[in-house]
Amino acid sequence: MAENRNEPLAAWMSEHETSAGELADAVNDAIGSFAGRPGATSERTVFRWLSGENRWPQARQRRALEIVTGLPILALGFVPRGKSTSEPVLPEDPDVHRRRFFGAAAGTAAAAAIPISPTAARPTRVGTSDVIRLRDAVETLVAQDAERGGHGLERAALDGAAEALGLQRRATTQRIRHRLFALASDFTATAAWSLIDAGRPEGAGRHLDRALMLAGLAQDSEMAMQVWNLRAMLARQRKEYAEAIASAQAAHATAIARRSPLHASLAHARTAVAFAHSGDARTAISYLGRAEDALSKADLAQPQATWIAFYGPAELHSLTAIVRDVVGQPAEAEAASHRALAALPEAYRRNRAHTTARLALAQLHQGDVEQACDTSGTVFTIMEGAPLRGRMRQLLGDFQRDLIARAPSASIAHEWTDRYRTEWSKS
Repeated sequence: MAENRNEPLAAWMSEHETSAGELADAVNDAIGSFAGRPGATSERTVFRWLSGENRWPQARQRRALEIVTGLPILALGFVPRGKSTSEPVLPEDPDVHRRRFFGAAAGTAAAAAIPISPTAARPTRVGTSDVIRLRDAVETLVAQDAERGGHGLERAALDGAAEALGLQRRATTQRIRHRLFALASDFTATAAWSLIDAGRPEGAGRHLDRALMLAGLAQDSEMAMQVWNLRAMLARQRKEYAEAIASAQAAHATAIARRSPLHASLAHARTAVAFAHSGDARTAISYLGRAEDALSKADLAQPQATWIAFYGPAELHSLTAIVRDVVGQPAEAEAASHRALAALPEAYRRNRAHTTARLALAQLHQGDVEQACDTSGTVFTIMEGAPLRGRMRQLLGDFQRDLIARAPSASIAHEWTDRYRTEWSKS
């Protein structure tokens, strides 16, 4: 019956892009990890769980589901038979089993890298469990980047890509092989982003070329768009604005951008930034309007791929601030920066610091020198305990140069430099 449908399990499968057959395979592998031989869960069994026809799996399947998902069985929408039924106590927390089964290192935000060991003990069969484990590793890297920047992520990301490529040779199905190629692309693009964020463009282009090739092997337009988005950012960083425009437009031409308003909005916003830096203010503002219109049609409640989770109203406001400031509209840029800061999730510390630096520039460009100096100083407070990445340093360098050019007296610029020299050196 429709009212008995297991929505929590369906939501988990949707978020992790896992089919009924793949979940069955992962459950069977998990059973093998603690029972000595794989289980016999079928695709039909998973369909019965989803429909609510089977609301309480067998004990081994319950334990395996907790290992695969990292969630308690009740959180997955299952209901014990009868009020007196009590769930057997597992010898360890499900998360512990899951980490052991998948071999994924959880790490902490302070870790310099996420170890992904190709030599760890794994089932000889390569299937959905490996895809989920590697996706968890990507998500951990992205979360670390959002919190403190991409310091040290390049090596960990490339290790993840190498493992995904090694596993795809033993994939059980073509679908699993494609997903492993997509993960290798995702890891490689993450490595490229680490270099872009560090202000080291020399190696990023090589990583992006490889990531785009892997996305093609995966037949994954989502990963292809991620690469074109990063290539637009890299080209702008190199001041190659014609390439930045072309890359952003290539991102918009991907299949995912044609069917997803969220992805289309990001592509339009990235195009607006590129046109602004190229000196075409009218076209830049036009593309901002397209980005806003597309975002208004996006369902922001839908699960999204990890790489684009950063994008939403806050990021669009932030990109709007860049465009407005570059085209000579600093008051509008300041307003957009304030809107971005109000909408940014707390976890996006690096983004908050970057937007705050853009706010300081907008204030400076309006002649509010003292306010701009105070605002820019909060960047160091926001990022306290974490290194300032090259891209952030370049932005603060832009602020310092503009301050020297616009300050009513040289002493103000010297005071700002003296005040923050220590914080800058600690980073």
